[in-house]
Amino acid sequence: MRNKLAAISFVVIGILAVSVPLFAHHGSASYETDKKVTLKGTVTRWIWSNPHCLLQFDVSDDSGHIVHWVAETENPSTMIRVGWVEKSLKPGDRVTVSGLPVKNGNPVLRIIEVVLSNGQTLPGRINPATEVKPDDSPKP
Repeated sequence: MRNKLAAISFVVIGILAVSVPLFAHHGSASYETDKKVTLKGTVTRWIWSNPHCLLQFDVSDDSGHIVHWVAETENPSTMIRVGWVEKSLKPGDRVTVSGLPVKNGNPVLRIIEVVLSNGQTLPGRINPATEVKPDDSPKP
């Protein structure tokens, strides 16, 4: 009986040890949640992949130097539900990106929204008011 209890305890502790980092991965501790940054730039790469889609874009700073930014958002299935498609962005597109910057000052954002040059706004997260229903999903 003691061995069985010890084995069960070991398994439970093991599962908890593995699951804690998974919850931390989806936290917002690394972002300035009370600070919003809006940048205008040019898309260099749009990565449509799990676990997060990534937007790489270049922004010219105040002194004219190019700063390479990376902005992350949700996974593709979530992005489809808010109106994105794999071909929503392509290198060379001019975009305005609003997001939460990381606390360490690196050029990294968590996307709040992206505004395309044609004025279309793509939200970075699910909001019930902007969620695309299956019958109005965008056609690629």
